[in-house]
Amino acid sequence: MRLQLALNVRNLDEAVDYYGKLFGAEPHKRRPGYANFAIEQPPLKLVLFENEQAAERLNHLGVEVFDDAQVNDAAKRFAEAGILKEVQREETCCHATQDKAWSHEPQGLRWEWYRITDDDPEARRKAERTVCCSELETDTVCG
Repeated sequence: MRLQLALNVRNLDEAVDYYGKLFGAEPHKRRPGYANFAIEQPPLKLVLFENEQAAERLNHLGVEVFDDAQVNDAAKRFAEAGILKEVQREETCCHATQDKAWSHEPQGLRWEWYRITDDDPEARRKAERTVCCSELETDTVCG
């Protein structure tokens, strides 16, 4: 399990350069308007969306898990607590296919509990023309 921090940045190249130096890491994935770092120590998935018009720097937070049961358990826990916003299965967004459970805290901050099921679905994405998060408004639920 690792924490995910998704940020809106004005200049992706500048942000990738800075965070690469900060964490001593290369991006795990880099696409137009998007980059992510899968950092082992501290366990962090840092996601960067190039979005000059974003009103907020923080896009959303998440917890990446590596077993589907953990997503199911989170969805059940959220539902029982009355904080489940949405469950998504095999959702292709941000250059990966994922299963997710979403919750929004009382002031609107979005949290996702997710597992990547396909880390490189680009061929299928091009064929289907699935929209990626970097193409959407900042308040769209996307991970």
